[in-house]
Amino acid sequence: MSLKELVFEDHTCNEEDSITVLVPEVLDPSYGMYLWPCAPVLAQFIWFHRNHVKGKTILELGAGSSLPGIVAAKVGGHVTLSDGLHLANCLQNCQESVSLNHMSCSINIIGITWGSFNREMCELEPIYIILGSDCFYNTKDFEDLFVTISFFFERNPKAEFWTTYQVRSSQRSLEHLLEKWGMTCFHIPLESFKANVDDIAGSGLPGCHTVQMLVIKLKS
Repeated sequence: MSLKELVFEDHTCNEEDSITVLVPEVLDPSYGMYLWPCAPVLAQFIWFHRNHVKGKTILELGAGSSLPGIVAAKVGGHVTLSDGLHLANCLQNCQESVSLNHMSCSINIIGITWGSFNREMCELEPIYIILGSDCFYNTKDFEDLFVTISFFFERNPKAEFWTTYQVRSSQRSLEHLLEKWGMTCFHIPLESFKANVDDIAGSGLPGCHTVQMLVIKLKS
């Protein structure tokens, strides 16, 4: 395991307006415990909109290294991290992230397998913001992910899914699933939240020219 330290700052305000996040990385065949470029982009979006996040109930799906969820918790969100119910190593990595950032008393961790339902997810309070970093990776999982998002949208029709998507193939599209599940998608320019740079928060990750920031909602 290795550690990354990321610092999110607002240079237009006081020097005190910053947070530091420690992220554990594990190179593992399940690829869910590594800091991919989508994660710091989504974390930067959360940081930029931290006043909107404060006080909201938030769920991160496929959390893995948990960077977006940790940032959301540090700016005042009521956060639950989740990863696959049967992915014990990924859930353990979530716990490691929480412990490293001294957030054990304020962040809940549960198992959620996309497309399936369990008692823990049904017992969650209505979620206002769902987070997903690079969840649209395997096309076979896309519809299961929409099933899970739809479940939380039904419980709170005003909820939003904030997700970052790395463009890996021009053949992939979410349009038919958005239409099928009655959702609409908004593309957020990276420069609008200062994510169009080569190194976000000291992550050391390359420029995000292939990453898209999306906000998905129910159609009105």
